Amino acid sequence: MRTVAVLALDRVIPFDLSAPIEAFSRTRLPDGRAAYRVVVCAAGAEVDAGPFALRAPYGLDVLAEADTIILPGTDTPAAPVPPDVLDALRAAAARGTRIASVCSGAFILAATGLLDGLRATTHWAAAPLLAANHPAVTVDPDVLYVDNGQFLTSAGAAAALDLCLHLIRKDYGSAVAADAARLSVMPLEREGGQAQFIVQDQPPVPAGATMEPLLRWMEENAGRELTLKDIAARAATSTRTLNRRFREQTGTTPLQWLHRARIRQAQYLLEATTHPVDRIATQVGFGSPTAFRDRFKRVVGTSPHLYRAAFRHG
Repeated sequence: MRTVAVLALDRVIPFDLSAPIEAFSRTRLPDGRAAYRVVVCAAGAEVDAGPFALRAPYGLDVLAEADTIILPGTDTPAAPVPPDVLDALRAAAARGTRIASVCSGAFILAATGLLDGLRATTHWAAAPLLAANHPAVTVDPDVLYVDNGQFLTSAGAAAALDLCLHLIRKDYGSAVAADAARLSVMPLEREGGQAQFIVQDQPPVPAGATMEPLLRWMEENAGRELTLKDIAARAATSTRTLNRRFREQTGTTPLQWLHRARIRQAQYLLEATTHPVDRIATQVGFGSPTAFRDRFKRVVGTSPHLYRAAFRHG
């Protein structure tokens, strides 16, 4: 039996704490035996969990017994991590213990320095802050989890279950993991990544920028077959000057901006209408359904069909 230690710090997010406890506690081997011993530990006598307080039955010393340590997120991700917690995690890592974070728990793991030079993820809304606070970590906001071998990170909320099922499969194989997935009412592997849950806002139109009228024209005409020359002609400038001004004011190129506008319109149509995917591709200005599907999957992380199945209204 493997031991999983779940570390609860102040302001722990209750779902992040409970998801791994449930997933590992309910996992059974083919003969019916429990696959894991799950222990909850904390740095102090009582943990502030927001709506309630909890008393963990174990202290940091139990981390020395763990095969895997899970770090749930907190609602104060940028808060300093207690030094004794950092020391305990570094000591566990030195022993070869596997350490995985859930959601903003990546900030705790990153604070140890153990993620330096590695790829990691967290909840998409917290990804910019993680990247800013820990520049030595390569932050990928599009995926559900990242497995670096000894150190793993996952995105927010339900991605905790994706990570737990991945760990169970690594430990005991696909059959045991599939059974755990059924108990969690989850697919063993979800299609797509975190990008499909990120709201693709309308492309930025800087107020007062000299290109503001052009950007609004592009948004209104995104369904047309617009080329770089068409956009430059509308702006009454050369393509070279257009590209330079575009980067100065939007941080991207005209065609990239246009593609983003088209994908956002496509997401709305997939959510709010029953139009066939091929028709939507034409409506939002893609020359072919194949090009639309390819671009959509690169930006959103899943196919138009699966996006619709997940987010269609009604």
